[in-house]
Order: sequence, then C-alpha cells, then structure tokens
Amino acid sequence: MTEDDGIGRGEPFGDAEQDDPDDERVEGTFLVTAADEDSAVLKNVDTGQVHTLSSNPGVERHDAVTGVVAPDPPMNVSYQLVDIESRWGLTIELSDEAPTADSRDIAESQPVGELTRKERAGTGEIHVVTVPEAETDQAATDVADDAENTLSRAARLGVNRVEIRTDPGVVVVRYMP
Repeated sequence: MTEDDGIGRGEPFGDAEQDDPDDERVEGTFLVTAADEDSAVLKNVDTGQVHTLSSNPGVERHDAVTGVVAPDPPMNVSYQLVDIESRWGLTIELSDEAPTADSRDIAESQPVGELTRKERAGTGEIHVVTVPEAETDQAATDVADDAENTLSRAARLGVNRVEIRTDPGVVVVRYMP
C-alpha cells in the first residue's frame, strides 16, 4: 500500500465517487415469494434476481407487483419497494374441466414430452403438454406445486389466474386474466 492510494483517509476507493444511487434501482415485474408483516421477498420475473425488502409495503405472498425497488443505504443489501405501478394477486387452480377441443387437437398432433405454447384469445397463453397417460395426474400436480415458476410466468404475462386442465396424456396450463 502506498501513501497516496487514498485508502483509510475517507477518500473514495475506485469509482465510488461516481456511483449513482439511481443505477441500483431496478424497475420490473416481481413475484412476491415470501411476505410477513415486517418484510417481503420479491423475485424479478424477467431476470430471476431476488430482492429482500427491509419492510413490507402491504404485499402478500403470490402477489405480482410492477414497480421499482431501490437498495437501502448504506450497505445496499436490502431493498425498499419505492414505486408501485400495479399490484395483483395470482392463483393456481387444478380444474375438473377437460381441456378444450382445440387443446386436445394440439395434443393429438404432438409426441409425448412435447410442449406447445399458444396465445389465448385476449390476454394470456395456453400451454399444451403431452405426457405418458399414467403420469398425467402427477404432471399436473408438479405444475401446480412449482408455484414460483408457474406464477412468475403468469406475472410476466400480466394475468392473475392459472388453470390446469387434464385428459389422459394431456396437461393444459391456461394463463388467464
């Protein structure tokens, strides 16, 4: 260490003087993966980055939030939700209804193990997955149990409801408003 390196004399190290706190702000859509009255954990649905909030601004687990998070100074290890553009609840439902005729037609034309994504009329998406018939119920349960990934996709699509329908050998995941 040399005498003129500035370390230990209250002088900035490296480019610290040029750091802009606004550079640390993250704007996006987030899934609330955990929440209690004192804090919450948000996952950016586009990047997967996780932000632990040092306080809870009123969000609940499985909410989607479009907004801005910013780090808490001085350590920048926790965040605050500083702007909320929109917030909505997300749900997953295993439905007793059968897939639509269109979804069944898609499934008939694809091999087992394939996934077809189709835009929904209006808002959302439909995923048609073919599975071995004996594994249909387990596949549907796996989608429902993987709430973080399933609801992250729902938040990206801007919908609030995920409905899972099955027929033997077919699992249809409907992302709907």
